[in-house]
Amino acid sequence: MFSKAYVEALEQRCSQVRRDLLTMLHEAKSGHSGGSLSSVEVMVALYFYKMKHNPENPGWEGRDYFILSKGHVCPTLYAVMAQAGYLPVEELMTLRKMGSRLQGHPHRFKLPGLETSSGSLGQGLSIANGIALALKHDKKPNRVYCLLGDGEIQEGQVWEAAMTAAHYQLDNVCAIVDYNNLEIDGFVEDVMGIYPIVDKWKAFNWHVQECDGNDMASVMKAFDRAGQFKRKPTVIIAHTTKGKGVSFMENVDLWHGKIPKDDQLDQALAQLEGTCSLYKSWN
Repeated sequence: MFSKAYVEALEQRCSQVRRDLLTMLHEAKSGHSGGSLSSVEVMVALYFYKMKHNPENPGWEGRDYFILSKGHVCPTLYAVMAQAGYLPVEELMTLRKMGSRLQGHPHRFKLPGLETSSGSLGQGLSIANGIALALKHDKKPNRVYCLLGDGEIQEGQVWEAAMTAAHYQLDNVCAIVDYNNLEIDGFVEDVMGIYPIVDKWKAFNWHVQECDGNDMASVMKAFDRAGQFKRKPTVIIAHTTKGKGVSFMENVDLWHGKIPKDDQLDQALAQLEGTCSLYKSWN
């Protein structure tokens, strides 16, 4: 069981990741703010709590795999990987610049530690299934984690992959849906409704969990439970807030692909300075 001090340390990492990714986006003058901010706790929990990985040997055969299917939120992934030691923190400021390893969508041949390139939505879970099947074939205990967007699961390929994972009983797969309720054109339910999301995944024969995706203790507990289920894949429906941590960005669809101006960056960084969770899910 993790301690309150451990949770607090991870929450402080989340605050730093948010500050870093907003600074990166401001410097790049393009990119995706809202979904990057909503997915911070999930990626911090994976890299600093749950996954087995080795920054000094990114290709280590004993590692767990992370597939970022919603590739446009890679500023969060880059900032987390920098904190984990995969790249110098200073390199974050090269985001989206010519010759940079940190492109606007992940490029696996550019940066060691990236498991796949991603850009076109809907493909990540299929890739995760392929890795998981190979691991099962080789009788290896490694796990595969795949982060999807809630707007992304409007893609038909996601549900083909969901059927595949259940059919082959891929209990080494854990999908996470960043359920922030917004996509580029507005509220997900208005663009193409996905409700009832829990019942849909259950109908596809997955173990389903829900958590507060912006509360670190809740996310950590969900990942711990995910590893206990057998003979079925697990999906975590992470209820999040788009633009989390910045008052004027929260729940505003315009911040999907918008970056902060100078004064907005200053305001956002001031709000994020020293922020920490209230441990809503702590028992």
